[in-house]
Amino acid sequence: MISDLHTPPQQPYGTAYEQMLEKVRYEGAYPTREKADEVVRLVLAGLGRQLTGDARVDLAACLPLEAARVLTAQIPDTQPLTGWAFVKDLAARTGASLATTRWDTGSVFSAVAAYASPDLITRILHQFPTGYALLFGRAELTPAA
Repeated sequence: MISDLHTPPQQPYGTAYEQMLEKVRYEGAYPTREKADEVVRLVLAGLGRQLTGDARVDLAACLPLEAARVLTAQIPDTQPLTGWAFVKDLAARTGASLATTRWDTGSVFSAVAAYASPDLITRILHQFPTGYALLFGRAELTPAA
């Protein structure tokens, strides 16, 4: 029996998740798919700690299975974070700089927005405190006084 011991094991990801990783890799200019996977998992876990209710269920239904599992494996925090606090929390958890974490978040949220409908992203943004719209690549609109 001949076997190649030098072949690295392949991740058993579905095609949709592979496409998501490639989108994040391209958008974020990450050097490897593994780095894109690491960033996706970090940011989606953070999002899972913030998102609740029907919006959480609906977003999970739009995402590739592997991404949905990361999102829904998290227990939502009782105190929602602003967009900036979200980035600071992720940076503190990883030891990365705020600028890098902001970049990572925008790269992943861009891919998430490609899977979700604009209406769902709007619902999510209405659920969150201020600061998330910019992370999703949208203008931060405030109601007129």
